[in-house]
Amino acid sequence: MWKRLSLQSRVFLLLGGLMLTALGGGLVTVWHTDAIDSLVTDLIDQNVASYRAAERLESALLRQKGYVTYFSLDQDPEWLNRLAEHHQNFLHWLERAKASANTPFLNDLLDAIGNAYQDYRQGREQVIAFYQQGHKTAGAEMHRQLRRQFNDLFLLCDRYKLIHEQRIAEAKAVSRFQAKVITHTALVLITGIAVMGLLLGYTLIKQILGPIRDLLRESNPAGLAEAPLDEVQALSQKVHTLREDVDLAQSQLKRSQVTLVQSEKLAMVGKLAAGVAHSIRNPLTSVKMRLYSMRRHLNLTPEQQEDLEVISQEIRQIDAIVRNFLEYSRPPKLKIQQISPSTVVDWAITLLRPRLESFQVTVTVQRRQMLPEIWADPDQLKEVLVNLMVNACEAMGKNGQITITEEEDFLAGIGRVVQIRLQDTGPGIPPAIQDKIFQPFFSAKEEGTGLGLSIAARIMEEHGGSIRVHSRPGQGATFILTLPLRKIKHGNHLNS
Repeated sequence: MWKRLSLQSRVFLLLGGLMLTALGGGLVTVWHTDAIDSLVTDLIDQNVASYRAAERLESALLRQKGYVTYFSLDQDPEWLNRLAEHHQNFLHWLERAKASANTPFLNDLLDAIGNAYQDYRQGREQVIAFYQQGHKTAGAEMHRQLRRQFNDLFLLCDRYKLIHEQRIAEAKAVSRFQAKVITHTALVLITGIAVMGLLLGYTLIKQILGPIRDLLRESNPAGLAEAPLDEVQALSQKVHTLREDVDLAQSQLKRSQVTLVQSEKLAMVGKLAAGVAHSIRNPLTSVKMRLYSMRRHLNLTPEQQEDLEVISQEIRQIDAIVRNFLEYSRPPKLKIQQISPSTVVDWAITLLRPRLESFQVTVTVQRRQMLPEIWADPDQLKEVLVNLMVNACEAMGKNGQITITEEEDFLAGIGRVVQIRLQDTGPGIPPAIQDKIFQPFFSAKEEGTGLGLSIAARIMEEHGGSIRVHSRPGQGATFILTLPLRKIKHGNHLNS
């Protein structure tokens, strides 16, 4: 039966047996601990407390007997005061004993002690009265009778005490028995764990490590003499190396595919942009000049003025599309210079002030101090900021709020960086398209070219930085521009 099982089933069965055995041992230990705790609690709360009350009852009773005897000898009232004190002690401990009694038998026994004590007390009062009145002979005779009552009462108290001594002894016996059961159970569990551990070790060595060692021996040209001591680690390293090679090949393949697709798009856009530039831009320039001349020299009606304005806006839109195509297909080289990004932020706000006022948008800059200077192309960085603020204005509409936060940070793998966060109060970007907004030709606007954010991402990458977006529907969007703090420049490339 065992040989018919698969290797995985054998290992799982042995591991399961070890786990169940260990779990069983833990459960038995928990059970024993709980039982001992319950036993000790019961022992302390009931038997020990009752045993203590029984001892105090006997002590108070013996002292009362002694004080009566002392009074019979010298009739000193001080003995009666002490007698009254221990009388109260006896009643106090009798009540404590009744409070801890948990069986009808104990309650009946304590009632019998209480009744016998009342009889003893009445007889004791008579003996004291005889002694106080000077009838020593009658007092001595009654005192002898009182001693018999005392003996009966003391025997009842002693019986109550013995009952709790017996209960304590029984609790000890139960504890010893449980301890023996736990000991024998532990020995059985230890033996079972040892046997299953040996079986598991045999299975691992013969059916797992053996084949692994053979595989390593075949893959090691030097032979067994140079075989590693830790076969599993060696195999893990080989598998890890293989996975790295596979991951590297996949990454290179993906990059090649992306590069190929990008190259095809660039080639297509380059041809399109060149054709558009030669076929459209020159006529557009001529049309704009003619419109400008018509506005200046013709006496146009308001309706005609409105028509000319609409035509001018449409021509500007076509010109923007042509310009974006040209910029995307033949991006300009970086003109690097040393400048603070805070200065570029101020330039962009100044440039867009008329548009911001037309949208009634308020811009707030949160800046502790000017950001440190970096090597960058200020015109292209300004283009990124302008693009983001124009998009924010169009998304928010009237009475929006743009907050620009500037800060320095340290990122692992990059080092010191400057970050510019541009947050708006617009409707936000749906999660489904957040990963697509930086792709070329993707636009959520009906009249958009889909190139603005892709050009912004390219500019940030050429600066060695990045652009990210955080947005939740209805809570606006936050674009994060990250630029490394560079110290030197080399050509058009930035170095740390």
